[in-house]
Amino acid sequence: MGRLIRIAGALVALAITLGATSGDVNWPTYGGDGENHYSPLDQINVATIGRLGLAWHYDIDTPGSSFTAPIAVDGVIYMAAGHSVVHAIDAVSGKLLWAYDPKVAEVAGVRLRAAWGSRGIAYARGRVFVATLDGRLIALDAKTGTLAWSVVTVEPDDGRYITGAPWVFDDKVVIGHGGADFVPIRGYVTAYDQATGKQAWRFHTVPGNPAKGFENEAMAMAAKTWTGEWWKYGGGGTVWNAMAYDPKYHRIYIGTGNGTPWNQKIRSPDGGDNLFLCSIIALDADTGEYVWHYQVNPGEVWDYNAAMDIELAEVDIGGQKRDVLMQAPKNGFFYVIDRATGKLISAEPIVPLNWASAIDPKTGRPIENAEARYPDGKAAIVYPSMYGAHNVDAMSYSPHTRLAYIPIIDRGAVYVDPPRPFDKWTFLDRERFNGGVGAPPPGLNPRTPASALLAWNPATQKQAWRIPLQGGRDGGGTMVTAGGLLFQGRSTGQFVAMAADSGRQLWSFAAQTAVAAQPISYSVGGRQYVTVIAGARYPDAIGLPREWDYRTQQWRLLTFALDGRDRLPAATRHPEPYRTDPTFRIDPAKAARGAMVFGQRCIICHGMNAMSGGAAPHLLRSQLPLDLDAFTAIVRDGALRANGMPDFPELGREDVEGLQHYIRLRAREADALERPGKGHH
Repeated sequence: MGRLIRIAGALVALAITLGATSGDVNWPTYGGDGENHYSPLDQINVATIGRLGLAWHYDIDTPGSSFTAPIAVDGVIYMAAGHSVVHAIDAVSGKLLWAYDPKVAEVAGVRLRAAWGSRGIAYARGRVFVATLDGRLIALDAKTGTLAWSVVTVEPDDGRYITGAPWVFDDKVVIGHGGADFVPIRGYVTAYDQATGKQAWRFHTVPGNPAKGFENEAMAMAAKTWTGEWWKYGGGGTVWNAMAYDPKYHRIYIGTGNGTPWNQKIRSPDGGDNLFLCSIIALDADTGEYVWHYQVNPGEVWDYNAAMDIELAEVDIGGQKRDVLMQAPKNGFFYVIDRATGKLISAEPIVPLNWASAIDPKTGRPIENAEARYPDGKAAIVYPSMYGAHNVDAMSYSPHTRLAYIPIIDRGAVYVDPPRPFDKWTFLDRERFNGGVGAPPPGLNPRTPASALLAWNPATQKQAWRIPLQGGRDGGGTMVTAGGLLFQGRSTGQFVAMAADSGRQLWSFAAQTAVAAQPISYSVGGRQYVTVIAGARYPDAIGLPREWDYRTQQWRLLTFALDGRDRLPAATRHPEPYRTDPTFRIDPAKAARGAMVFGQRCIICHGMNAMSGGAAPHLLRSQLPLDLDAFTAIVRDGALRANGMPDFPELGREDVEGLQHYIRLRAREADALERPGKGHH
């Protein structure tokens, strides 16, 4: 009976992908067809790309992150803008059909400090599934937007939050969570019944307190790889981003995150592999039972993880067809893994790195550089950094070119033990970088960050081609099509199409803001469309090709088709100048205090050195910090909580005043750098 149900479910999924009645091709989940960010459509191709034009656009006015992947089913586009506000939009006309607001800002409380919104949603059996920052999983009627059910997947005040997309298969929907960078939590994934919201199973990714027993044999096995009292720190291993469903083996693959805290010397002082941190885990889709795992970073200590895209394909390796799983995690290697067994097939570096020299092909374990673990408190520059060689910007895989397309980052970071004992970690006192990384010594600086778009051959583990991009993080998520095209957005404001075999640029569109989210492609009435969300999501302007102002950019849903005739309105708004205010007298001691507060609480949204990349207002250009009472009402008392700005009630008046002085100091410094021969921009 179970096999028949799975076959029926696979047929339903195929009907959804191909279009229930019209023969059109849908994009019902985060990864599209086969998890690979690949479209089988070819109406828009190398020969016709010159006719591609904007069919329509929809202005997004919901506060919060624009970094989300839409889906498209039966002529309707669904997206979760900002804090998971779901929009249903006619895919042909761009007309809003309905919207559902889960009111996240009203209930999220301290979880608003996690900053991000939803990265994606899913469709199955007439319902749209979306998760929220405050930990809910919500099912909506796809036709009307009415609530079918809502479940809370986390515990009250535990600090867990959700930014990742749900995954759907058969009659289940699976969701993970984040939070391990902020609070002492233990990761897990949970499967729910699509019809009722009833929990079907849950799998923890790291072991809990041995005194309470273990949930299953997998947790008992994992506990043998931990030391000390790790459970007091939570352990981490959250499944905060990508998963993949494999219908052939009827498994769900999950990618786990870093340890909590980052520094293994604190959470597991006598070492150990610390399973299942930084691992790809195969679970039985019906029961959630452990099948196999592959750990990319045993004893993780750099905020690396295996939470990036998981691609599934059949690849010819050495003349033999192999069912493979592919991933480019943060650590800089590209992994090809046997899906049947979980055994490593191959792994090779895709960026310059120094934490390891290679991956041992026999054991599957990295051959580490011992100095990269910053022993005895000795600082080390490690490549890649905690931002990773590949982050959440989606990669894609084409069965035609047999290449994977990866937005990569070449960036290092200084790691060193924290300067004081580590004994407390909560959302209200989240010195998160001090949990694993101390202040770098003077003069120890990584090289200038760079970024590129890489086409990689998984069969040979060699580069096919590489396109250098501007700045330290220019490339957005990718999508590849059967038409021989590769689409990618750029932080420069361009949305481009390239020849997938060579990387040659064939087409470009000026989006008037950064395009970081991955595109999708689908068809309605026999016409192929390409849709992407435009809007700067980077919290940090440092290393980017240019700054996008939060207040003056317009986030949009852009949809393209052959012979599209729509036009964007002229971009007439320009950023405000830096607010230098020469009458304001900066107190260096107060500014130093403010710099510390900013680094602990504000940097995740407003950027390193208060240089915002567009994900939040640029404080150096804002008038609000000039008025201490108004600034206090916002920062400490939550006056703008409804707009997604969290409150920090633990801050004293002197802390907020310190922030004010630090922001004024940085505004003058930024203005002084910009003025010579340039003026304001």
